[in-house]
Amino acid sequence: MGRYAAEHAAQDLRDAIKNNGQAYLIVATGASQFEVLSHLVAQNDVDWSRVHGFHLDEYIGIGREHPASFCGYLKERFVDRVPLASFHYLAGDSDAEQTVRQAAEKIAAVTVDVALVGIGENGHLAFNDPPADFETESPYLIVQLDHECRMQQVGEGWFGSLDEVPTHAISMSVPQILKTKRIYCSVPDERKAAAVRDTLCGPITPEVPASILKNHAGTTLIIDAAAASKIPEDVNATLERFQ
Repeated sequence: MGRYAAEHAAQDLRDAIKNNGQAYLIVATGASQFEVLSHLVAQNDVDWSRVHGFHLDEYIGIGREHPASFCGYLKERFVDRVPLASFHYLAGDSDAEQTVRQAAEKIAAVTVDVALVGIGENGHLAFNDPPADFETESPYLIVQLDHECRMQQVGEGWFGSLDEVPTHAISMSVPQILKTKRIYCSVPDERKAAAVRDTLCGPITPEVPASILKNHAGTTLIIDAAAASKIPEDVNATLERFQ
């Protein structure tokens, strides 16, 4: 899964550089992105000096040195491993409203070529928990994290207990994510199976934020057998024709 997402994203970046002289990339974090980023940084024929990166989301109140910091995650697994033209972090320990304003100004000035994202156990897209705001015009939002989202962070080992998980975060908005030309959504693991089922088989609704990806013709959903385990058999039969 990680290799597939990375190789296709890398080709899109090469095409953007060839056509426009530079490329813009949104990078996610979390367990679903370990292998994606590992394979992406190995794509040596991408001219990384022409790639500008954007941070998808970050906890409010956590500095880069915290083990759960997404800034620290991205610095270690991506930014320090390729010579990017620039990377626009969301500093969780800075003034949140100012960080949102600055990030919004930067991303509003460009058209993003590729986004690497995942889906949360509650169906969230970035940190847009249900019910997500599908109508906002703001590129970034300050959001409140729901209980299920915060428990996922404990379950993945980023925090020792629920009390340690921040209650708020900065997140790229759903409409801003959908402005990206190509989206690669990687979703491994059985604990994401219900969210995958609801995303694929249910209505497009703010109650399942990732369901909005069905409106984006440039989205590729990349799942494993465990994440697909709750998809009804008739839908699976249709999907198998495209594997």
